[in-house]
Amino acid sequence: MTADASTESLIGILASLRDRVMGVAESVLSTVDGLLVVADVDKVHPESVAALAAATLGVSRRMADQSGAGALREVVVRCGAGHVIVVAVGERTLLTVMGDDGLDLAAFQRESPATVEQLNKVLAADVAH
Repeated sequence: MTADASTESLIGILASLRDRVMGVAESVLSTVDGLLVVADVDKVHPESVAALAAATLGVSRRMADQSGAGALREVVVRCGAGHVIVVAVGERTLLTVMGDDGLDLAAFQRESPATVEQLNKVLAADVAH
């Protein structure tokens, strides 16, 4: 798969999540180091979101370890006008989703495993070539 094809595939997966889950507004795929991979955004600065997602993951993993609550699955931040969710996509990538106040969290949690699986497949194919 070419770099352009994998980028288009990744953006298509992010757009599909936005279409399937009410309230998903924007999303960013980044590395755990905070580097941008791709983004489906209109308003946010994707490089800043990527960097903050990496920091969020690091602090949240420490909190999960210290609390003894098990392995971290996702971080959900409720804000005055919406939500920010950070989900690990394998060991090296993060999906950050920004949603409005009407974000359907149950639908997101139902749809996110399939989205993560699709992202992992495209990323793995890109690395294999």
